[in-house]
Amino acid sequence: MVLVDSSAWIDFLRGKNTQSVGVMRAARSEDEFCIGDLILLEVLQGARDEADALRIGAVLSEVTMLNLLDTMIATAAAANFRRLRALGITIRKTADLIIGTYCIENDLQLLHSDRDFDPMARHLGLRVR
Repeated sequence: MVLVDSSAWIDFLRGKNTQSVGVMRAARSEDEFCIGDLILLEVLQGARDEADALRIGAVLSEVTMLNLLDTMIATAAAANFRRLRALGITIRKTADLIIGTYCIENDLQLLHSDRDFDPMARHLGLRVR
């Protein structure tokens, strides 16, 4: 299964032609993808109005939902932050750190269009698609 980040969902919902959207469109089944609660929050925060939020919510309700944060993930994410900071790298968004760590800890691939995940792939073993 592949966790799809908000950066890819936003491109998909806006009809952009990015690499991540191409992967989503080429998929054999929607069951191949999942979304996390934090990702849903990020996507819905970008809705223009309530009608747009309802439309987006309807699309995303068809995808498997994961709860991304618990004590184990919080502890691992903090350790990952410190590992990267020791290398001179700071992940700007806590949500991205949680998402990346969840994927690492649960052996999921991450589909994204966000360069903030690149250091996690390079130094922490995050698998990206």
